[in-house]
Amino acid sequence: MADTRQRLIDGAIQTIRQHGITGTSARTIANTAGVNQALVFYHFGSVHELLEVACLAATEARVAPFLARVDAVTSLRQLLDLGRQLHAEERSLGNVMVLAQMLAGSQADPKLAKATSAALHLWIGPIEQALNRLLADSPLATLVDTAGLARAVCAGFIGLELFEGVDPTGAHAALDALDRLASLVEVIDDLGPVARRALRGKLRKSPA
Repeated sequence: MADTRQRLIDGAIQTIRQHGITGTSARTIANTAGVNQALVFYHFGSVHELLEVACLAATEARVAPFLARVDAVTSLRQLLDLGRQLHAEERSLGNVMVLAQMLAGSQADPKLAKATSAALHLWIGPIEQALNRLLADSPLATLVDTAGLARAVCAGFIGLELFEGVDPTGAHAALDALDRLASLVEVIDDLGPVARRALRGKLRKSPA
């Protein structure tokens, strides 16, 4: 029974990769998994519950090795480089597309939105922690909403999966823009104490 349950979980993820969220149903998942359609409901109760479990299980499996890599990062530039590597890995495996499809389906499906949000937070948490650590001594520390930035980064990398399909050059330019942002942060961090205090004062006076 455990083997059948796992086959259904794997089958759900593979079905989303192959057919998108609109082509994912108990029948198509069962066909991909090579089992009887009734087993979807026997093991999970509904397709929604299966998708929730499958999305979380697949994300947990990918996040686990990522945690050690992000802990070793010592600069914002390294974090962005890791993001590029991870994006390439996830894209080649079709995992970014799974999340993108789940996000698309979630727009009109609150149950699917709940599962997708839980999976996204598995990525957001480590990224937010890394940003807090990397920006702790920066003049920008009190000005950057790291929680919001972590969510923007995750949303951006998922969106790039769709963007690359229609404009690969534009997607590459977007990643390059993030690199330039990292360079700007490095320049700010290298400022002397007087310049850093002046910058903090100037930024605090700037309108939100």
